[in-house]
Amino acid sequence: MKSVLVTGGAGYIGSHTVRELVENGFHPIVLDNLKQGHAEAVPEGELIVGDLADAVLLDSIVDKENVDGVVHFAGLCYVGESVSQPGRYYEENVGNGLTLLQVMRRHGVKKFVFSSSCAVYGDPLHLPIEEEHPKNPVNPYGESKLFIESILRQYDRAYELRSVSLRYFNAAGASLDARLGESHDPESHLIPRVLRAARGEIEKIEIYGDDYPTRDGSCVRDYIHVQDLAIAHVAAYRWLDGASTSEYFNLGTGTGYSVREVVEQASRVTGQNIPSEVRSRRPGDPPELVADGQKAARLLGWKPQHSELEKILTTAWTWEQNRRY
Repeated sequence: MKSVLVTGGAGYIGSHTVRELVENGFHPIVLDNLKQGHAEAVPEGELIVGDLADAVLLDSIVDKENVDGVVHFAGLCYVGESVSQPGRYYEENVGNGLTLLQVMRRHGVKKFVFSSSCAVYGDPLHLPIEEEHPKNPVNPYGESKLFIESILRQYDRAYELRSVSLRYFNAAGASLDARLGESHDPESHLIPRVLRAARGEIEKIEIYGDDYPTRDGSCVRDYIHVQDLAIAHVAAYRWLDGASTSEYFNLGTGTGYSVREVVEQASRVTGQNIPSEVRSRRPGDPPELVADGQKAARLLGWKPQHSELEKILTTAWTWEQNRRY
């Protein structure tokens, strides 16, 4: 049986996608250094603990495991951290990504699904954001994703390595059976922090900026359930069979919620008062990001099924109350 190499498959979105691949008859091989991922999150498939910078290890995996294609999640993903540590982000996200692509080329592996981001767009000129919107990242995290997308376009032309870049908006929620969820240390993402505040683990929620040109002054984001993201990755991998070109897709709902609205909805879902405190804006945060997802619907047949904000918060709240790792 041919295998799918899933880099970063022990992480938040990666582990959900590994499970979705197994349920669709694929054989995933997970490579993760476990700096941010969790071995407990990979109950299905095979986990190899190792680093993406290790080209010798990558060569041996691709050769031994009969790898047919790659789903690439591994990398760093914090906007604020990328502003303070840009070199680290370019080294890990771009340098290691290029190492992986070079190994694929040596072994003739020509299918690649890339975990990209709406951060490639920067401050939007209009909403919702379609795929052809100008790309002008405002932080090194977004720049690193755009670099890989550019490399993929060149690899398509030169080597016929076909890829799908999935530009997702704000991943959130937990698996519907509460066995997989979001667990970072430290945790900087809004929804898990809001829910930990509801449990009393965090004293208050920080609202970074209340003077943005949005309906209530706080940042607005398009939240997409992690299960919907996993389904999209499998759809993209299937689409690459027989693809004559590479593609890129937005993954979002087309509806944005402000930070204040998320806090208010979380309070209703949990039945708890969630204190908040306004702080100054964070560098690199666009005011509003909302997706136009029509292209994914048209070409991948993909539409969000679980991404209503209440369902996202309910699944995440169940996970937080019974966290497994």
